[in-house]
Amino acid sequence: MPDVSERMYGALIQHGPASNRIYLMDMEHAVAAELVPGLLQLAEQNGYTKIFAKVPCTESAEFVAAGFEIEAIVPQLYRGTTDGHFLGLFLDKRRRVEELAQQYDEVAALAQSKVIAPGSFKSHPMRLCTPGDAEAMAELYRTVFDSYPFPIDDPSFIITSMQEGTVYAGLWEEETLVALASAECNFAPHAQYAEMTDFATLPPYRGNGYASQLLSFLEQEVRSRGINTLYTIARAVSPGMNCTFAKSGYTFGGRLRNNTQIAGTIESMHIWYKC
Repeated sequence: MPDVSERMYGALIQHGPASNRIYLMDMEHAVAAELVPGLLQLAEQNGYTKIFAKVPCTESAEFVAAGFEIEAIVPQLYRGTTDGHFLGLFLDKRRRVEELAQQYDEVAALAQSKVIAPGSFKSHPMRLCTPGDAEAMAELYRTVFDSYPFPIDDPSFIITSMQEGTVYAGLWEEETLVALASAECNFAPHAQYAEMTDFATLPPYRGNGYASQLLSFLEQEVRSRGINTLYTIARAVSPGMNCTFAKSGYTFGGRLRNNTQIAGTIESMHIWYKC
């Protein structure tokens, strides 16, 4: 079962046993002095081993005082003016230990060595996805991912996310949907950012630069809608996705240790951003 999303003191959180954590996705107008104790209590009640929080830098002091560590920073995340802090509190010391730390470092170094360059792949027609595409989208995600932090293999979830501001783009080969990506947009006045996420390409069609093409397409789309800052949370173990963002002009912002359950295990994630 995927983790669930709910409200706490007005903030949006996600939590559950899949990633064995709480994820503070959006503080909105919650008060940190109330929210932090609430998060700690919820984690204790459920035996979670990590609390992961994305907050404006102006709100992070209360979290740091409670033992949170700043794992990554995205400049100008909120409204294009206020930096965003990605913080982690490890409630089990074993969760801080990264068995693949050297590999993650090598992936980050490889990606950062890449220069920004125009794509050399043949361009393919892309378009924004609609609710009518939800069944095909869910089937593609089921094919690509054994598990995922959100139920993107559920057509109803995809449709709801579209209604809530997530913009999906797809690439078709004839009648077959072969690649997908999304921009999870927060259009609220206090936010105005987008997480570039949910990249998936069917195995036979990989190596054609589809992820880079979809990323560029979505960037143009969300910029036209008033989004200021873009970021991604990419699997630290994946050279391909990290290099895709680096070559597209994104800057490395840090690593979230043992943060997200994806493809069957809890993995560390790299933050990349573009302001």
